[in-house]
Amino acid sequence: MDFALTEEQEAVRALARQICRQVTQERLKEVEAGSECFDRALWTDLAAANLLGIGLPADDGGSGFGVVELCLVLAELGRVTARVPALATLSMAAPAVATFGSAELRAALLPGVVAGDLVLSAALIEPGGDDPTMPATIARRKGGAWRIDGVKVCVPAADVAGRVLAPARADEGVVVAVVDPGAAGVSLVRSVATSGLPEFRLDLEGVAVGDEEVLGGAEVVESIVNHALVGLSAIQLGVMERALELVAEYTSGREQFGRPIAAFQAVGQRAADAYIDVEAARLTLWQAAWRLAEGLPADEEIMIAKFWAAEAGQRVCAAAQHLHGGIGVDVDYPLHRHTTLAKHIELSLGAATPQLVRLGAAIAERTTA
Repeated sequence: MDFALTEEQEAVRALARQICRQVTQERLKEVEAGSECFDRALWTDLAAANLLGIGLPADDGGSGFGVVELCLVLAELGRVTARVPALATLSMAAPAVATFGSAELRAALLPGVVAGDLVLSAALIEPGGDDPTMPATIARRKGGAWRIDGVKVCVPAADVAGRVLAPARADEGVVVAVVDPGAAGVSLVRSVATSGLPEFRLDLEGVAVGDEEVLGGAEVVESIVNHALVGLSAIQLGVMERALELVAEYTSGREQFGRPIAAFQAVGQRAADAYIDVEAARLTLWQAAWRLAEGLPADEEIMIAKFWAAEAGQRVCAAAQHLHGGIGVDVDYPLHRHTTLAKHIELSLGAATPQLVRLGAAIAERTTA
């Protein structure tokens, strides 16, 4: 594969970076002090630049690009630790609706996503469960509708979402219900993740969902998970890139014994290791994103990308904290948010070890088949 970006892709990244310049530390503090922790002004600007629909088909109002272009946008949002529901909406939920939803469902939801008027999310995690394709949540058909009962946890952006995609177990197998968080029988309990971002427990008690709001089988869940893992890896790449830049800026300007500390061998070696980690995360991300965009088998590449996002992400931010000394743990210094977001991403949908376990099982199955 060719890792070089096209002229159009370079333009997408440049546009996203330009818009993200408005995300200052003061802006982040202001957004975090609000009840939603949602930078709606940034979201509106991304919509105005047609970046919220970057990965959606033109027939649904999108720009007609794909996973790679979306990852370019997500990486820029990760660089500034933006407080927007980009992963939940653009990576987890919208592609599943575009691929598996009926024409009526796509028309009802996707134009609102593109315009920035509608936030979507997906509820993949359950208490005590680690496989979204085998949910304990139950879906029972009743007449021309479905009744959904179950509990989901760690649901991002559920308080601002117009719809949440919730996998459930039915007699026919696994289905994905498109649930309105404001519907009867739905209750939300707020918690705060390591990153400072809110996540929610979603209780579903007899929630009614129409036939047109239920998406097909386990392949839908697998698609949501794969897009989510690639999206997490893209955001983590941006987090790591900016953390390493902060290291370069700080160690070049901080002097000790009459010279910048960057000139000391031990500092240079630690920074060089972090650089190698960033490049490994970058290459594995683009390999996974490209294969997913091309419709090629990508399960193993996606697990590898998430492994590097988890393992290298925490390693780079730990090195950045170390090389900054005391200022690195100052919550008013930008590195603090990069470190906490990196930890959040590391643990989301499986940290490094679970990814290796899954990868080993996949390789063993392939080689013995």
